Amino acid sequence: MNRVPGDAENAHSSSVESCPSLRDVHSINPAQLMARIESYEGREKKGISDVRRTFCLFVTFDLLFITLLWIIELNVKGGIETTLEKEVLQYDYSSSYFDIFLLAVFRFKVLILAYAMCRLRHWWAIAFTTAVTSAFLLAKVIISKLFSQGAFGYVLPIISFILAWIETWFLDFKVLPQEAEEANRFLIAQDASERAALLHPGVLSDGQFYSPPESVAGS
Repeated sequence: MNRVPGDAENAHSSSVESCPSLRDVHSINPAQLMARIESYEGREKKGISDVRRTFCLFVTFDLLFITLLWIIELNVKGGIETTLEKEVLQYDYSSSYFDIFLLAVFRFKVLILAYAMCRLRHWWAIAFTTAVTSAFLLAKVIISKLFSQGAFGYVLPIISFILAWIETWFLDFKVLPQEAEEANRFLIAQDASERAALLHPGVLSDGQFYSPPESVAGS
């Protein structure tokens, strides 16, 4: 006859012991979720993401590297001033490297405008620049006489072609997927924090727990 009250007391004591743990869970998880949300919002306020900044640095490196190679090519041909006048003022599609330099400037302006200033989250800009670069370089290699001008006839077109496709790969497989994943995590964390706030608006104080008064015997 005494086992039933004992079982009831054990069940009651176990439920009471479990209440602090549940309160602790709900008091910790919303704080962690809010910390994640605040960190994500802080990164958004800071500007562009780290992976997008790396992409913009690589685009800048593309322009500087092609410019460096073009300046070296000008020096090799007999002086910057003389060769610059020949390649720019007396431009010839079949023998000049000036258009490859302009192609690097074109990629830099379009990609920085699209992905740094406008913060575009689509691949159409990089697809456009890579398609223009590939078509132009292929036509130049086929029609022009660059291969008869020494090593730079090979180096500049090949490096320009490779850098354009590396930029495409980096944006399509690194920048856009990572930013989409961070955005999804932010939405999930925000939704979970809102649900936690609705289910448990606050931690109950000791004054909110009370026992009903004992009833009169026979009532």
